[in-house]
Amino acid sequence: MLPKAVRPGMRVNAVILANKQALEMIEDEAIEQLTNVAMLPGVVEPVLAMPDAHWGYGLPMGAVGAFDPNDNGIISSGMTGFDINCGINLISSNLSAAAVRAKLRELVNNSFKAIPCGVGSKGKLRLNKDELNGVLKYGMKWAVQQGYGVQEDIERTEENGAMEEADPNKVSDLALRRGMDQLGTLGSGNHFLEFQEVTEIFDEEAAKKWGIEKGKVCIMVHCGSRGLGHQIATDYLKIHEKAAEKYGIKLPDKQLACAPINSAEGQDYFKAMKCAVNYSFANRLIITHWMRGVFEHVFDQKWRELGLNTVYGLAHNICKQEKHIINGKEREVYVHRKGATRSFPDLPVLIAGSMGTSSWLLKGTYEAMGLTFGSTAHGAGRAMSREAAIKKFWGNNIKSEMEKAGRIVRAANIKVLAEEAPQAYKDVDAIIETVHEAGVSLKVAKLVPLGVIKG
Repeated sequence: MLPKAVRPGMRVNAVILANKQALEMIEDEAIEQLTNVAMLPGVVEPVLAMPDAHWGYGLPMGAVGAFDPNDNGIISSGMTGFDINCGINLISSNLSAAAVRAKLRELVNNSFKAIPCGVGSKGKLRLNKDELNGVLKYGMKWAVQQGYGVQEDIERTEENGAMEEADPNKVSDLALRRGMDQLGTLGSGNHFLEFQEVTEIFDEEAAKKWGIEKGKVCIMVHCGSRGLGHQIATDYLKIHEKAAEKYGIKLPDKQLACAPINSAEGQDYFKAMKCAVNYSFANRLIITHWMRGVFEHVFDQKWRELGLNTVYGLAHNICKQEKHIINGKEREVYVHRKGATRSFPDLPVLIAGSMGTSSWLLKGTYEAMGLTFGSTAHGAGRAMSREAAIKKFWGNNIKSEMEKAGRIVRAANIKVLAEEAPQAYKDVDAIIETVHEAGVSLKVAKLVPLGVIKG
């Protein structure tokens, strides 16, 4: 707990959700950023850092801030982040780890060919403006109508794969142009597609309900809204810098540029952000569709026969309009989750590890609703910057180490393997223990990578 008395200007207390081990991994600069958020108008107590928190743009990655529109609350493009709806899809299968290992190199190589990845990568789709507008307004629903994925994919995704009231008219021409040829692409950085073995089950009932079985293989897709989302964030940061000055909002950090929720600048951003959210949902489903095709080819069976069903899909880097019980009363608030994951009661929660380390399937809880605005961690969290990782590690060495451990990896750029070296990240299992012990999300299954595709 960081009581508001620790720093002049804080309106509410801040809370760091971390055990001793996790707390030691959070930088002082990230903690200062957290207290900055506690100074903004209309902030609702508490401002939260998840155990994977680390220094970021404006506020830490791994942070949650809620704001009340009826108390001069703000909405911030900086607090949502640049990679809007950078999220995860988890797909189950009835294939054993042994069966996948026998064809692993073929699976990895074919998937690498089928799914464009890397910085500025262009997809196999070329959308005109009307088609792109359909993606921005309807997300996964548009994709399914075009033959990518099925209705069950929609039903097993946060927001049913599309936020309502997305408005392409609030998106700049430059952002639209950047989105026209990147749908169905994996991107770079920490984005990945992995084939993962379920090595441990902690909640048999939930695992069975969601089609997860020990020794079987799952596929995890982690990516976002690509250049379109980045451009929307960039555009509205400039708009929100001017809005903060216009409405007399004192910013403790320029990177927390924001606008009143109920202002034109605030609502325009919210509608544009939803466009990026919907684009990202559609993007992951199209990648899932192409990945299913790879499995059909390699195993000579239809994807339904292989059990390649969506377990769940969820978002990070998002602002959501939600109702929460605060001081005994239900209030509508705008919840920013930057590098944080929704954790609603009994719904699947997905937390990705670093390349070469475990990822996790968990279950949301009622405790999270009261403690963290229904939020939990989203990943391992960086322990060093990308620049520092490139100086310390060689991509080819990382690839060799992974292959010696029986993991096959392909990357669009070998430098990415240095940036994303497992040693550049915190211990994801320690993060999981923290959220499990706190009761904000409970362990269901541990998944360990067999094959990795990086942008």
